[in-house]
Amino acid sequence: MSASPVAAQASTVRQFYVLTKPRVVQLIVFCALIGMVLAVPGLPSWAEMRLALLACVGIWLVSGAAAAFNCIVEQGIDAKMKRTAWRPSARGELGKRQTLLFSAVLCLLGSILLYVWVNPLTMWLTFATFVGYAVVYTVILKPLTPQNIVIGGASGAMPPVLGWAAMTGEVGPEALILFLIIFLWTPPHFWALALYRVEDYRKSGLPMLPVTHGNEFTRLQVLLYTFVLFAACLLPFVYGMNSWIYLFAALVLSLIFCWYGFRLWRNYSDELARQTFRFSLTHLSLLFAAMLVDHYVL
Repeated sequence: MSASPVAAQASTVRQFYVLTKPRVVQLIVFCALIGMVLAVPGLPSWAEMRLALLACVGIWLVSGAAAAFNCIVEQGIDAKMKRTAWRPSARGELGKRQTLLFSAVLCLLGSILLYVWVNPLTMWLTFATFVGYAVVYTVILKPLTPQNIVIGGASGAMPPVLGWAAMTGEVGPEALILFLIIFLWTPPHFWALALYRVEDYRKSGLPMLPVTHGNEFTRLQVLLYTFVLFAACLLPFVYGMNSWIYLFAALVLSLIFCWYGFRLWRNYSDELARQTFRFSLTHLSLLFAAMLVDHYVL
């Protein structure tokens, strides 16, 4: 029995929504929102709240467009990997022309919204982030170098900068500190995933670090990056962006992340790599949440 036209339409909408990688985009918008909040001293006015809402929608649209474009480029790779084989593009449920048009429309709508109702700087920075992720990282870096995550991490670290620019019309040193934290967080986050998904990456042909340099070398890199990240997480306190509440959270979360990295280095298991990957998400989310609490309480 064939599906009704309404059910079929709903299924197609759902497939396009999946292409935007909702969980990833939610984290992007959350990080951008942190930049917006920290850029505004005290409680925001109604006008500032409206501006922040418009900026979040615009950033969501362009980020979703970049994710959809990524699905086009990596359709063949996604089909080979268990983690991504379920995506509509990988299963052939959506064609490349459909997906490309969807990506272009989202990018255009988001860019117009940011340019007209936020400010041109935010639009151009967001569009540059789209190009950095969808083209420079996905098309060029990812298939060519095991340092793809490190170099390409610059695009993933941009959301707080976008948020800061949306509210102030400029990029301040505080925004660059937030950028640095995410930039240094990205390698241990993704390499922990790559460690227990190494066979998927090997089958896909992508030169991820565990494939090209082995498990032991990758584990050492994860550990070293958690140490450098620890130092970066102290910068908001050192610079005066945040106070003691944030410092306490940063110390606890960073110590736990270093402990995961140390255990992973000494006694590897796929389960521990999964735990490290999951905690990396908790680390970044709680770290930025502590920034919010600190910003309003002190």
